[in-house]
Amino acid sequence: MRLITRLFVLALSAISLPALAAPTSGLYQVRTAVSSQQPEDRVAGLNRALDILVVRLTGDSAALQAPGLAELRKDPQQLVSQYGVEGSTLVVNFDPLTTESRLRDAGLALWGANRPLLLVWWLNEQDGSSTLVGDSQEQAAPVQAAAQNRGLPIRLPLADLQEQLVATSESLSAAQPDALLPASQRYAADALLGVVAQPAGDQWQAQWRLWLGDSREQGTLEAADQAALADAVMLAVSQRLAPRFIAAPGAAQSITLVVQGVDLPRMAELDRLLKPFNARLHKAEGNSLTYQVNASPEQLRAQLALGQLREVTAVAAEPVPQLSPLTTAVEQAGAQAVAPAAVAPAANVLTFSW
Repeated sequence: MRLITRLFVLALSAISLPALAAPTSGLYQVRTAVSSQQPEDRVAGLNRALDILVVRLTGDSAALQAPGLAELRKDPQQLVSQYGVEGSTLVVNFDPLTTESRLRDAGLALWGANRPLLLVWWLNEQDGSSTLVGDSQEQAAPVQAAAQNRGLPIRLPLADLQEQLVATSESLSAAQPDALLPASQRYAADALLGVVAQPAGDQWQAQWRLWLGDSREQGTLEAADQAALADAVMLAVSQRLAPRFIAAPGAAQSITLVVQGVDLPRMAELDRLLKPFNARLHKAEGNSLTYQVNASPEQLRAQLALGQLREVTAVAAEPVPQLSPLTTAVEQAGAQAVAPAAVAPAANVLTFSW
């Protein structure tokens, strides 16, 4: 008698883009303007850099009001591994391990370095014409700088003729990114960000839309110039994304995670994905690994979706066939009638597969 268990796979993403999430480069380096190299200006610059980093790591401007940050602001250099001045810019490299430890001690929940890669379709409209911002264009600089400042890995399209025809104001403002999907395939991104920017009086205004899986986010912002507008957009996007990947204090729990279909390259990828969750390898059996992690289920699902892992859910087993009435008394006496245990989902156990 064989107990047959069928499995079905739940799709995690409605947008069919090949995911390529990767550790965000330069996450712990902050650049901020300073008026001079005087000690008081340097200390003020270090505090500004700390504030930028805190928002970058938490995705929450309200985190700047955390009581535990007051002590760190008294001596921000304790978190710094190196800093220097380039012209009028203070470049600060924070030590990742020390900074993470001290910020967690201050009660802050942090967003790890592994973040969704955004393909940014940015359209500037001015004087009756529109320009799609391409990766190698001069107009790309403020967008790229803003993404770096807010800790978001991005790609910009090539902005060739075909893409310029696709990336219209209408397609970037649509509820669904259907018109953009074919042109987006070659960029291997996790999410799409569409932005339409244009002058509004003496300021600039942007309407933005973010498509990540089934999630849809949007907003309208104004700023003094294009650089400030790009920074405002990236900050808003960061604040919408972060809650998907950060567990609020007290929300994390101990979860047993089973991952199937693991080979050596995927094991390295899995270690990187699970780094924010203090993952501990509990068992390795064939191509299946079992971890103990500390996270919320929603946070863990969002993180593993970046690696294109799919959640696997067990369906209740088929009923066990009853003994035939024709079975002889001898056969019945020799048989071990074992009732199958009821199939129920184990508490705090999640199973994923590639």
